[in-house]
This record gives sequence, structure tokens and C-alpha cells, in this order.
Amino acid sequence: MQTVAVGWLVYKLSHSSYVLGITGAFGTLPILLFSIFGGYVADRINRYKIILVTQSFAMIQAFLLALLTLSGNIKVVHILFLSFILGTINAFDIPARQAFVVNIVEKKDDLPNAISLNSFLVNGARLIGPSIAGVLVAYAGEGMCFLINALSYIAVIIALLMMDRTKLASYMNNSSKAGIFEKLHEGFKYVQDFVPVKTVILYVAFFSIFGMFYGVLMPVFAKEIFKGTARTLGFLVGSGGLGAVCGAIYLASRSRHIGLGKLIHIAGTVFGLSLIFFSHCCVFWIGVLLLIVVGAMMVLQIVTANIIIQTLVPDEKRGRTMSFHTLAFMGTQPIGSYLAGLLGNGIGVQNTVFLGGVLCIIGSILFKRQYSCFASQDVDKGLIRQVFIG
Repeated sequence: MQTVAVGWLVYKLSHSSYVLGITGAFGTLPILLFSIFGGYVADRINRYKIILVTQSFAMIQAFLLALLTLSGNIKVVHILFLSFILGTINAFDIPARQAFVVNIVEKKDDLPNAISLNSFLVNGARLIGPSIAGVLVAYAGEGMCFLINALSYIAVIIALLMMDRTKLASYMNNSSKAGIFEKLHEGFKYVQDFVPVKTVILYVAFFSIFGMFYGVLMPVFAKEIFKGTARTLGFLVGSGGLGAVCGAIYLASRSRHIGLGKLIHIAGTVFGLSLIFFSHCCVFWIGVLLLIVVGAMMVLQIVTANIIIQTLVPDEKRGRTMSFHTLAFMGTQPIGSYLAGLLGNGIGVQNTVFLGGVLCIIGSILFKRQYSCFASQDVDKGLIRQVFIG
């Protein structure tokens, strides 16, 4: 709800796709700057405590945003600053939260399904939240969305406090006394030398930069292309959420997680084709159907990449490795957001999304060529070949 309301409010205040892109960049820039350090912290400090602290600070950020908006004092500069603050919080929250999944799943064989289930819940919220936001913004204003989001963190914190903290603490690694730079270098060297994980992370970064053009520019599509209101934006974002839920359900229902590399390639190709068709679509209901496909293919790529990494990486390096996944998916979004805003002003929002779709297809083809090479050479590590090719 907050994400949709922020995008709509920024465009309403600025009437500029460029400023919209800058806002998206400010929200994810801290992840580019700090997520690697966040991964280090996730491997050295109790992950449960990290999440409890980050969720508390995120609640404060949401309350400040609600207060400024409801009082009528909100300006674009305030939104930029608070977006940067939330991005900084997420730089520590996301690596810890993704690595924390392993600590609350008793059987490692259940981990891929647990990751998919987690994605189902997240994307279920992406389906419901924007739809509610569209109605709330139209009838009660953006501030109400921010206030409800702030209040929702109370339930999150209560749920965390209900966990068995003693048992969770026992899962944490007994870290060595190595210094921060030594541990960060160790994590970087691991990702750099482990070609399968490096290949997945590089693909996620490429996809995040060029595949997310449409998300940044969605308020422009809602208002200018489909001649709609905040409710139109809610439906467009919500349709992507519906597709994402379908994709997550499919992944969670898979009994065997083999051939995941092949799945990423197919999903990337379909994702790019769907964006190409959506980019110059002027019929609202066709656009909604295309975004359902886009949302499903997006989840199939990102969550599958997460499953591959979590399957192949040892727990003592999980936090740092997942920080690279976070950096690839969210840390590169400032680049994508800035490019989306810049290109949207220069060649138009429709041509920008079309270009993003073409680049995603190219990226999926390059990814297939790369994983086919190292998987075909995999002799001793049958797991790698099984995960990527099947």
C-alpha cells in the first residue's frame, strides 16, 4: 500500500516521470551502498534481533511519512529523505530475513518449499495491498495508506516476540574473530569463485536493472496511457501481484526442485515478450492480463534464483551471499529507476518499457548459454547439474 501511495503522491506533486525515477532510486540506493555490510552483520549477529530492530525502525519511518502527509506538509524532498531511510533499513533487514528462513525450517529438504511459501505470502500482500491502496487514495488520501502501514508493523513485532527466542539463538553461528574486512573479502571471494552462484547473481542484477522499468513508470501508464486514477494504478499493480501469487504457488507446489536454471530462462523470455506487448497496449483489460503474466514470470525468476542460492550455499556464508542477491535485485534498482525516468522523458514511457522487454529476452538467452557451459562440465558435483538442467 505504501509503495503504491508513494508513487502516486510523487507523480501528483511533481508531474514528472524523471522525479518518479529519482524517488525509486533514493529508496533502493542504500541497498546498493550498505547491503554487503548488512550481509556481514547477518552472519555475525543474531538474525532474530536484527529483524526485530529493523522492523521497529521501519514502523517509525511509516509513522513519520503518515504524519507529514496527513498534516498537509509533505513535499517531494521529504519523500526522498524518508525513502532513503527505509532503503537503509532494508539493507540490513533483507539479508537477515532471507538467511533467517533457514533458521526456522527444521528440515533442509523443505527449504525450497519454504522459500516459495514465503514468496507466496509476500506476493499475496502485493496483490491485496495495491488494490486497497487504489481505493483508499481515491477516497481517503495517501496519508491513510501510510498510517495503516505504520500500524501493521505492530502485528509484525508481536509475531516476532511470540517466537521461541532461546531456540532461535542456538541456531546462530559462532563466528570467528576475523575482522570485518577479512570476512567481507571472504564472502566476496566465495561468490566470485563459485561460478553457479555468481552466474545467478549477475543475471538477477541484469534483470533488476532493465526488467523493472515498467514498475517505476506504472503511475504514468495509469494516468496518461490508460487515462485513469489511483484506482487504475491499484488494479495495474494488483494484477502483477496476482500473477506473482500464481507463480509462487507453482513453485511451492513443486515436489522436486530440479531444472531451475531452465525455468529461469523460460520465465525470462516470456517476461520480456509480455513487456513488449504491454508497452504499446492501450486497452486497459488487456494490459491487466499482460501484467498478470509479467508478475508470474518475475516471481519465477527471482524466487527460483533465491532457491538455487539457498540450496548451494553453506549456512556460515549464507548471510553474506544473500546480501549479494539483495544487492543484485534491489541494490541495482537505483540504476534501473534512474534510467527508467531518464528514458521515459527522452523516448517516452512506452518505448522505454519496450526496450526493457527486449533486453530481458537477450539476458535470458545469455544466461542459458552460461549455465549450460558450467553445468555440462559438472562431473563431481551432480547437484549443480541437477539444479540447473535437471
